[in-house]
Amino acid sequence: MYTGIIGLGYVGLPLAVRFAEAGCEVAGFDIDENKVSKLNDGISYINGISSTRVESIRTNGSFTATADFAVVERLDALILCVPTPLNKQKEPDLSFVEQTLKMLSPYLRNHQLLSLESTTYPGTTEEVVVPFVESLGFTVGEDFYIVYSPEREDPGNKTYTTKSIPKIIGGVTPSCLQKGMALYQKAIETVVPVRSTRTAELTKLLENIYRSVNIGLVNELKMVADRMDIDIYEVIQAASTKPFGYVPFYPGPGLGGHCIPIDPFYLTWKAREYDVQTRFIELAGEINTLMPEWVVQKLYDALNEQGKPIKGSKILVLGLAYKKNVDDTRESPSVKLIDLLQTKGAEVSYSDPFVPVFPEKRDYHFDMDSIALTHEKLQSFDCVLLATDHDAFDYDMIQKNSRMIVDTRGKWNQKQQNIIKA
Repeated sequence: MYTGIIGLGYVGLPLAVRFAEAGCEVAGFDIDENKVSKLNDGISYINGISSTRVESIRTNGSFTATADFAVVERLDALILCVPTPLNKQKEPDLSFVEQTLKMLSPYLRNHQLLSLESTTYPGTTEEVVVPFVESLGFTVGEDFYIVYSPEREDPGNKTYTTKSIPKIIGGVTPSCLQKGMALYQKAIETVVPVRSTRTAELTKLLENIYRSVNIGLVNELKMVADRMDIDIYEVIQAASTKPFGYVPFYPGPGLGGHCIPIDPFYLTWKAREYDVQTRFIELAGEINTLMPEWVVQKLYDALNEQGKPIKGSKILVLGLAYKKNVDDTRESPSVKLIDLLQTKGAEVSYSDPFVPVFPEKRDYHFDMDSIALTHEKLQSFDCVLLATDHDAFDYDMIQKNSRMIVDTRGKWNQKQQNIIKA
């Protein structure tokens, strides 16, 4: 089955590589000519996908990257892995999905399968994708097939991979579901059918709202514990000894990645259409969104204790990625922290072994390069702010050579003199 993957980012590229390694012929589409060029030269631009794997599937002819959508006409199946961000009002922005459908439309033909993987609200497939396809003259379930199969990528996770993570699939009709199952079973070990595309869409939201709510809970508990002079990490460690009824979640400087900070707002927006107020979900979102400001306040107070204003202070942010050991900076709280600190007049630098240059973003862009961590460099900063706890950092060296550390990840013992927990 000749398969096309539309969008070669953190979701699309691993999926394209997996299908190609499973023996499928794959065309990878992206409007970024630089990405296309690199992939066709056998070079990966994502930390979790090695260039060796890309070169292997390119050399054996199972994978080609392209920006030419005319190739779509030759495909049997298309998988859409395009961004679904929020707008400034925290409402769903489906413009990337809609624009992609328009780009595909001249080349769609009878009996193709279209799968949407982008995270979205329940009803998107039926209300957006199906009407568009039918406007082209197709009858879904008879001469064209549509499914929704949410992505479940976890960058940096070496235990669960694209191949081994079970795949949820919902079809617009039973025949659509059958076609979708046949596609994904070629590359994924376990395929899990559900009754409808709406079920599959809500399943994805549940998975990430579950994490958002529990992280919001532990972030709130962190603030309570801080006022009570209790180490929240010791509390979590102790609670984790209970063998039933408890799953540990850990606080941090805010939420990052494309899913957890965004997905709850997709559901709360759609729920209003049904006159349902998702107060519990929205409260967790508010707590998590405010965490960078809470961290900056802790840093401000720590500097104030030493008689230093935040304006003019030199601050080093450790980690730009949203989670450890990856190069993914989407929705990273580190970016918000840098913005807040610069707004208050601080002189901010960052260090991240996975992100050598600050990437271009829709809302932020700072002209920065990652600095190397040396004894002399660390000693030159008034404060070091640990935002992302990469394993590559030498934490002993950092602690010994930093005047003050604000720790948002619980890496150091709170009793150490120059450590402030946040």
